[in-house]
Amino acid sequence: MKQYYQNALTSTPQGAVFRAKTSSAVITSYKSGKVLFQGKSPEVEADKWVNNKTQPSLIKTKTNKKHTYSPEPTIFSNSHIGSDEAGTGDYFGPITVGAVYVEKEQINLLKDLGIRDSKNLTDPIIKDLSKEIVKLNIPYSLVILHNEKYNRLQRKGWSQGKMKAMLHHAAINHLRKKIGKEAFYEGILIDQFCEPGVYINYLKSENRVLQEKTYFMTKAESYSIAVAAGSIVARTSFVKEIEKLSNEFGIELPKGASNKVDQVIAKIIKTKGENALDSLAKVHFANTKKAIKHLN
Repeated sequence: MKQYYQNALTSTPQGAVFRAKTSSAVITSYKSGKVLFQGKSPEVEADKWVNNKTQPSLIKTKTNKKHTYSPEPTIFSNSHIGSDEAGTGDYFGPITVGAVYVEKEQINLLKDLGIRDSKNLTDPIIKDLSKEIVKLNIPYSLVILHNEKYNRLQRKGWSQGKMKAMLHHAAINHLRKKIGKEAFYEGILIDQFCEPGVYINYLKSENRVLQEKTYFMTKAESYSIAVAAGSIVARTSFVKEIEKLSNEFGIELPKGASNKVDQVIAKIIKTKGENALDSLAKVHFANTKKAIKHLN
């Protein structure tokens, strides 16, 4: 497994054999023989090993736990707002959040177009689907946290979780203003990246209040067409921003946080200086230190 995830390896925690990070999950292998899959879609990675006849008893996946803010299943077949983010695990590029309002009558149409979780789609397909969302006049809101501000907030003491909470909150508020008070929706569904109580505390720390009828659910993009559409809007924006930065700096910036990323960081530091990273990357990631160590 370590060999398979060679290009996605990250810092190894105590008691582990290795830890790898992909676009869908964080995989941690322990010396006990257990393997833990965590993240937005852990089953995507876990299934690779189950299907290869790896003993299922050795694989643990995080389940979709129920809580006070869990949505009722009826929300998925009715008008609702969904929001998701992109770029959080990527060293280069910003964090983007997309919030989309889907009316009940549009759900089947979007499904027929192929709207689903962006992690299971290629970037060209994601771009095409994003154009379809715009053509159909599906109301959406997009918020981008560029790297300079990200790094400034991080140095100020903000966790990435707090940044994401504020971005989701802003995107949802923008969308609610866009659709107007007369628009009916059964609820607001956020693809859960932290416990609801933690999310609410993040908002309180900046004098914000959770919007009414807001729900949280892990892997929500697999159930909600609005969240899936939000993930496509967010991912399309992230890909465009990465391409824009690559053109501006004259170097192709890879996605993710792999060893390939470390090599590009080292090249940027060598040719443009370490300060150039502030407008390109999430500099607190371990990749920065690894690249500097490599240069030294």
